[in-house]
Amino acid sequence: MAEPFAVTDAEFEEKVLNAEIPVLVDFWAEWCGPCKMIAPMVDELAEEFDGQMAFAKVDVDSNPITAVKYGIRSIPALLIFRDGQPIDQIIGAIPKGQLRKKLDSVLAS
Repeated sequence: MAEPFAVTDAEFEEKVLNAEIPVLVDFWAEWCGPCKMIAPMVDELAEEFDGQMAFAKVDVDSNPITAVKYGIRSIPALLIFRDGQPIDQIIGAIPKGQLRKKLDSVLAS
């Protein structure tokens, strides 16, 4: 079963920037209601896209360096990385179908 994995500031380069496949990174915090709303959707999409795309979670309270580096000012924020670079982002909670379309387009490009 594919599940999003937690990433710290120290691990970000190794686990996200050096990944062989695209990685969706969910920037979140424990106190964030909308983050908790989208978490089950991110978990489901991690299962759906297993092997095609990895899914990571960065707790912005525990890992502020990475959040600041990528300009995260509002959460939830989903950034998609490919070949060490952010290639797309979604700020706020969006419907699962809309996020799936975005992921499909990333994989198709």
